[in-house]
Amino acid sequence: MIYRSATLADAAALARLGAETFVAAFGHLYTPHDLENFLAEVHNPEAVGAEIAGDECTHRLVEVEGELVAFCKLRYPTKFGSYTEATNPIELGQLYALPGYTGHGIGAQLMDWALSHARAQGNDAVLLSVYAENFGAQRFYQRHGFAKIADITFKVGDHYDPEYLYELKL
Repeated sequence: MIYRSATLADAAALARLGAETFVAAFGHLYTPHDLENFLAEVHNPEAVGAEIAGDECTHRLVEVEGELVAFCKLRYPTKFGSYTEATNPIELGQLYALPGYTGHGIGAQLMDWALSHARAQGNDAVLLSVYAENFGAQRFYQRHGFAKIADITFKVGDHYDPEYLYELKL
């Protein structure tokens, strides 16, 4: 297993991985039309490439035998800054793994990287949103010291998901 930073050459593979992991976890929540439009907007190679090339997002990838199987993304500045008293928060935008790669410590290693990166950048908190019915992810984040600070929503097309905003003060 290789843990590494993303490069522009990863944009297409990371877009596919992002779409596949999102659909596996949440695809059942949306109409086909809303899901298709969301994936085309967020998980396309051009959008992912722009994130990789830009200054706001930092990606960490997990590769097995040349294939991407998991990733996490940090976003700075966070869009959730108004919910916290932290003066320099960062956002853990995504932490996803293919279904066959969950429960093997990959998420914990990605989280360790994310928290180390945040500390090295001088961030005083990490914020993340988690689906209100994703109990496994909530337990994972709580084990890492995160606590709920707000109820929020996540929009896909015309659908609003109930989400929780979690925070870990550093």
